[in-house]
Amino acid sequence: MKRSPLGYSDTVAVAMETSSSHLLRRGANFGRLLVSFFLVLTQLGFCSVYFVFLAENIKQVLEGNRSNGQEAGLDVRVYMLLLLPPLVMMSFIRDLRNMAVLSALANVAMAISLLLIFTYITSVREVGDAGRLPFVSSWRKFPFFFGTAIFAFEGIGVVLPLENQMQYPGRFPAALNVGMGVVIVLYVALATLGYLHFGDDIKGSITLNLPHDSWSNQLVKVLYCLGVCVSFVVQFFVPADILLPPLLAHVTDSWRRPIEFLLRALLVCLTCVMAILVPRLDLVISLVGAVSSSALALVFPPLVELLLLCPATPPHPLPPSPPLAPSLPLSVLLKDATIVLLGILGFLTGTYVTLEEIISPDDHSHRHGNDTWTTPATWSTATPTHTLFNVTHTL
Repeated sequence: MKRSPLGYSDTVAVAMETSSSHLLRRGANFGRLLVSFFLVLTQLGFCSVYFVFLAENIKQVLEGNRSNGQEAGLDVRVYMLLLLPPLVMMSFIRDLRNMAVLSALANVAMAISLLLIFTYITSVREVGDAGRLPFVSSWRKFPFFFGTAIFAFEGIGVVLPLENQMQYPGRFPAALNVGMGVVIVLYVALATLGYLHFGDDIKGSITLNLPHDSWSNQLVKVLYCLGVCVSFVVQFFVPADILLPPLLAHVTDSWRRPIEFLLRALLVCLTCVMAILVPRLDLVISLVGAVSSSALALVFPPLVELLLLCPATPPHPLPPSPPLAPSLPLSVLLKDATIVLLGILGFLTGTYVTLEEIISPDDHSHRHGNDTWTTPATWSTATPTHTLFNVTHTL
């Protein structure tokens, strides 16, 4: 039977439906709901990260050097509350096609910002000596790195929709490889040069390290904030598209539009509350990556491959087949099992270490003297480019 193009959660459900295990077939709907839950959690987590990013950068643009002196200015949480009304209004956009022009402008703004950042960290002063920096971080930092890296690269929720909407889907693997290759080069270059330039004082976003005495540095923050506002709407579309239709199914037509806008506003308020509770960019990024992105990127895909390579279930009961079919090579089994174990290990350790830091932050985490500012995070220098990747590849 020919099926229409599938999304991520539907793909997992179909893989479970074709399994030789009766238990997995019965749990196909649960698998769909589980993946949808992680997709919603991830996308709402992205939106919370954007709240923190916008508030941090707007605070620096408006207050400048006052935030580093005795006058601390407004708390970053106040800026989050001020951002809430405009972001709620932007969330009322129901069709991403209406965002085409704004998305194109956001891509241009972020490209200009990246160019200005590279220009600053390579020309203002000589790149620092690598010998003054530690070659290996402490083991407690690796779970943070895992969560941040998974957050930066995870975009699996839009991979299948992109392929389904391409005119020539067969070209998608090449396009994906080229696109990810460019992203990796940007990540590594920006992270390495940024760390060499700023050393251990690097913050959760490299834009927060840029001095306030240059119009170009302030322009970088303004342009990135404009781009992130557009990206917020794009990321918000996924959880809204998953959650709203079932909730609105039993609403009368006369109340459908007001109730939809109310639910959209409540979801945006939820992301704002999450950001206010943890107003540290590095920790929010690591937590979102460890909790939800690791499951979507490392756990579910190998399991789907294993289910698809196993023999499909016949329409009538037959004698049980051996647990491993000849179509499932041992190398594939070992590869998928390793990836799943890595994802589970990263999920457990990353979540534990990040929550521990949120509940009982180390004294050195706040050595800059203002708890509302993002703490140093040497692994997060490339995080802002995640927005450019998502806007470009989603649309």
